[in-house]
Amino acid sequence: MAYRLTTARLDRDLELRERILDCALKRVAEGGFAALTMQALAEDVGIATGSLYRHFRGKGELAAEVFARASQHEVDTLAAVLRGPGAPDQRLAEGLRQFAARAWHSRRLAFALIAEPVDPEVDEQRLLYREAYAELFVELLEEGVRVGAFRVQPLALSAACLVGAIAEALVGPLSPPARAAREAGRPMLELAAVSQALVTFCLRAVGAEESLP
Repeated sequence: MAYRLTTARLDRDLELRERILDCALKRVAEGGFAALTMQALAEDVGIATGSLYRHFRGKGELAAEVFARASQHEVDTLAAVLRGPGAPDQRLAEGLRQFAARAWHSRRLAFALIAEPVDPEVDEQRLLYREAYAELFVELLEEGVRVGAFRVQPLALSAACLVGAIAEALVGPLSPPARAAREAGRPMLELAAVSQALVTFCLRAVGAEESLP
């Protein structure tokens, strides 16, 4: 009986931890990591602030796990496109378009993941996930070079350059000043223009035959 009680308690703790992470991710998506405070999160979840520390040692650890959860979803989504059917250059173009579109429609979260100043624990995760993205691109570049779709070397450095290009192309349009300007009605680059420029640049950078429409 004691074992069953312990298992039930563990299940409840796990369920609460998942609810905490879900609420934390929602808060970051709506207001960035700056909106993720332990007191506000505890109110969202409906628990005492001190109860959060039974699951996370502090805000840095919590923010790092939220970052990892959101970033892993993006890595998995991109991987499905890059490893899917079609020629390597087509998959690269489609992966970039889809990534840009997801970022555009979740701008606060995307900016938080790409560039928002954060706790050191989140910065560590940011570096790890940049490497995860780069590994996906290395895999695609290897295939593309093998079949003659790409002409680029060295592959690891080229993949890192793609990751950097994506971040730099999106961070400006996703930034708080850009969002404020757009909301004020001032002319700004829209998704189609940013996405096409990113696709054209990356395809040319890896030596694809031509930029896809």
